[in-house]
Amino acid sequence: MRWLLALLLLLAAPAAAERVKDIARFQGVRGNALVGYGLVVGLPGTGDDNLVFTLQSMRSAAAALGVNVPPGANAQLKNSAAVMITAELPPFAKPGQRIDVSVAALGRAKSLRGGTLLLAELKGPDGETYALAQGPLTVGGFGAEGADGSRIVVNTPTSGRIPGGAMVERAVAMPFAQGGSAGEPGMLMLDLLTPSFSLAEAVADAINAREGAPVAEARDAVSVAIRAPLDPSARVRLAARIEALEVAGSAPAARVVVNARTGTVVIGGNVRLLPAAVTHGNLTVAVTETFITSQPAPFARQGQTVVTPQSDVAAQEETARMAVLAPGPELRDLVDAINALGAAPGDLVAILEALREAGALRAELVII
Repeated sequence: MRWLLALLLLLAAPAAAERVKDIARFQGVRGNALVGYGLVVGLPGTGDDNLVFTLQSMRSAAAALGVNVPPGANAQLKNSAAVMITAELPPFAKPGQRIDVSVAALGRAKSLRGGTLLLAELKGPDGETYALAQGPLTVGGFGAEGADGSRIVVNTPTSGRIPGGAMVERAVAMPFAQGGSAGEPGMLMLDLLTPSFSLAEAVADAINAREGAPVAEARDAVSVAIRAPLDPSARVRLAARIEALEVAGSAPAARVVVNARTGTVVIGGNVRLLPAAVTHGNLTVAVTETFITSQPAPFARQGQTVVTPQSDVAAQEETARMAVLAPGPELRDLVDAINALGAAPGDLVAILEALREAGALRAELVII
């Protein structure tokens, strides 16, 4: 059976102007990861069921509310589950703002559908509490199990989200608001999302032209340093002007991305192909199992029925096809040649790697 090969072409086009806010970020203006541990209750019998740390969490939560659970009590906690909670604290988040949280089962819970997260602390890498989370979960998956042990699961019922489920309790200090970045007072550092010396120089030139003074300089392929006032409102106005600038971006790097599992290939517009000849053939091996039953003669007093397997192995090699890959700026030539070879996803990776090693494919090959 012939594999279906999906080729998505990003055709070459003249470099267009792009806003600075789409291609770069100010250094230090970023989110911060938060993590916490909590207890989800109200599950319809799909919880952890006597998991040790779930029992400990239940006792701690009950004790905080003035309920003392005897140490030897054998509580059946099928309606609760221990979970890990993750969230991202956005830049400049202030106390009182709400953020989304993700919740995932830590133990043997089968599903978190219908559960409610009890109040839990979300901590940063420094161990400080930055947000408090609680609320009912939204779970996209579900599971069903029969009495005979058969089970069906759709998506992932052991993880869910709570939109706006955490309230920020502490703000994170940002270098932008403190009058400097990267340890340089009075400087703003703009980081490109994709390293490029030419683009960094173009951004610096655009900023200098807009401000009418040499206030920006490219430090490397990523960073552009900008002299900025110490007054917070003036810095904000400068950052707003810089984000709105349009810069003529350079052509992206030549790249071919292959997903060997799905057979999807994405080819960038700057990919170039030198003359090359490629041959490709498929080998098919078929193994057929036939079972022969041998029975004793009628009314025989001795003997028994014997089943003997018989294997038939056949190999068929297709005639190797050779295609000439002509040079040129058109990606359609490369696509047509690969389609003519009838390459499967796995074979396509080998062909592209061979072309790259031979120097005929002038592009970076990325396999995912």
